[in-house]
Amino acid sequence: MTAAEELRPRPVPGAAELRLLALPGIPLVGAGDDLAAMIADAVERGGERLRDGDVLVVAQKVVSKAEGRVARLADVRPSERAHAVARATGKDARIVELVLAESDDVVRAAHDVLVVAHRLGFVMANAGIDQSNVGPGDGDAVLLLPRDPDASCARLRSALRTRAGVDVGVIVNDSHGRAWRNGTVGVAIGAAGVPALVDLRGRADLFQRHLRATEVGLADEIASAASIVMGQADEGRPVVLVRGVPYERRDGCARELVRPRERDLFR
Repeated sequence: MTAAEELRPRPVPGAAELRLLALPGIPLVGAGDDLAAMIADAVERGGERLRDGDVLVVAQKVVSKAEGRVARLADVRPSERAHAVARATGKDARIVELVLAESDDVVRAAHDVLVVAHRLGFVMANAGIDQSNVGPGDGDAVLLLPRDPDASCARLRSALRTRAGVDVGVIVNDSHGRAWRNGTVGVAIGAAGVPALVDLRGRADLFQRHLRATEVGLADEIASAASIVMGQADEGRPVVLVRGVPYERRDGCARELVRPRERDLFR
């Protein structure tokens, strides 16, 4: 055993470890780009090889860009409803029009606040429409969420399996606010190859009491952890490799995380 190996921390029996690696050197993404190829190249550039059971967390913005989910504000003609909501919120009526088109319901509209129920089921601010990091020279452009983030994840998973010969999970994450707390956190808006929701009801605790209500939003927890190394501003790290997720694998989708309206006490 070498001196370096002697100094390396040894695993403790019963310990658990989760590794997060923001993949280096992913270029700016444009419509039609091959995200799977970009990710595979970045994995190799980072000195890694994908393994069965790894999870890749991909920022919503790069998925939306690759899928061409860009809207030009100059092309948007706001409706009367959009103008009314814009007056109440102080927002650009063209952006409000896009938000309304992407949503099933307006949950709350106040000054500088527009919370909606997105057509995908998520309750979120501005239907996830954003102008940050759209690209140089795109001052009048905004990004919309992918049309079907679960399908986006499934396509990426399949392409990576074909390219690398491994079965990985894929999560698309986005930054959301929360009803009970300040601050945004990363959440999963798409998932494939990993359970989005883990049902622990019936499992015993340390004192053999059976859990009665515990369901873990696993995909959200992974997305939030990945956001720490992904960053929120100019970091340029839109893909994170997650290794060591300690739950049994199954196929899943982010729709598992959407609470039905009749059970949503905030609407």
